[in-house]
Amino acid sequence: MVLRRTHHISEQSLAELTSEGLGKAALDAVKKLAGQRFPNAKELLTAVEAHAQPNKAEAKLIVKLTRPSILRLEVIISNRSAREWIEALVFAFAVAAVVRTFLFAPFEIPSGSMIPTIKEGDRIFASMYSYGLPVPFTGKKLFTVEIERGEIVIFPYPLDPSQDYIKRVVAVGGDTLEIRGQKVILNGEAQNEPHAYFDPLVQGQLDRNGGEQRLGPIVIPEGKLFVMGDNRYNSSDSRVWGYVDAKTVRGRGQMIYWSHDPNTGLLSGYRFERIGKFLE
Repeated sequence: MVLRRTHHISEQSLAELTSEGLGKAALDAVKKLAGQRFPNAKELLTAVEAHAQPNKAEAKLIVKLTRPSILRLEVIISNRSAREWIEALVFAFAVAAVVRTFLFAPFEIPSGSMIPTIKEGDRIFASMYSYGLPVPFTGKKLFTVEIERGEIVIFPYPLDPSQDYIKRVVAVGGDTLEIRGQKVILNGEAQNEPHAYFDPLVQGQLDRNGGEQRLGPIVIPEGKLFVMGDNRYNSSDSRVWGYVDAKTVRGRGQMIYWSHDPNTGLLSGYRFERIGKFLE
């Protein structure tokens, strides 16, 4: 289906053609067609040329000023420039909404739970299509894709869905998971986790106190995810509040597009070396 913008010779368009200085012959020809609508520019100009012969500049002006705005804003806004600005803004917001919903959305990282992969003050793009095509206002996705271990995901915090959290998937439904100190044991095999960070100060306290992290073994329920922050001693994650429903995952962390240390002033703390870094 092709959408066409019709042309209407209204009192408003006649007034605008007059104020724009359309030649008298061409203006008189247009006035004879007052109140009429035309399905396209060709038929409009054919009708005008039956009464006068506008030059190229005049023909262009007639086509422009008799074409209603897509949103029909002329009904409430008489100024054409204002209508064009408002229409441009509306479409810009619409495009931005589509991009954020279906393609890429920006997120600001407020905490250090994903250090060193993502630092406090990093701003990232997340791909919103990685695990399926979102269906607006339904919470459902089409063409779903399985979430894999090791991926960095964005999801609503299970205890407060108004907040978005970002963590790394450690185990998926059906996995048997065990944590012993710094080791993650998945389905009986110790995992190599180059992204995991263990604060040496916290580790020293644990060593002095003779304690270490221990969990499981547990079996992850189907449809659920066990997620953890890369900063293992400073992350509120599945070890604290439980599983993430895989269906609620909004997107996958992809790239850092800006980075500024929030503990510094506006004139310093910019981490340009992190810009453009892809998340792994």
